[in-house]
Amino acid sequence: MRVVATAEEMRELGAELAALLRPGDLAILSGPLGAGKTTLVQGIADGLKVRGPITSPTFVIARVHPSLSDGPALVHADAYRLGGDLEVDDLDLDASLEESVTVVEWGEGLVEGLADDRLEIFIDRGESDEADETRTVRLRGIGARWEGVV
Repeated sequence: MRVVATAEEMRELGAELAALLRPGDLAILSGPLGAGKTTLVQGIADGLKVRGPITSPTFVIARVHPSLSDGPALVHADAYRLGGDLEVDDLDLDASLEESVTVVEWGEGLVEGLADDRLEIFIDRGESDEADETRTVRLRGIGARWEGVV
């Protein structure tokens, strides 16, 4: 568990996570609206050195951000508007899974079947004060890929 006090700290955490991510990795982000999921992905993108800008893909569902270096591309998807497994299948996220880092916001309960190994990231907001940027971030690695890593 990690407490993050500002949006900049969330981006820094994302960059730290990027150092752990490699082609074929799937990360699933969960948390309420405004929790900082896209901000975390911005940090991951910075760490992976991919082309931006990184914005919420809610209305386009998924974006591919090619690498600006020799690293993997970032596939950034948002399952918020998806109605179920059939719509997830329509995205063809598994087509680029092996060579990219795939990060799915709102993917809990929808995209776990894409990979046996995945990183689940849960972001919780502060209790009541809208001005409070404090977030609690919990990571859970699933599968052999993440044993001893997280």
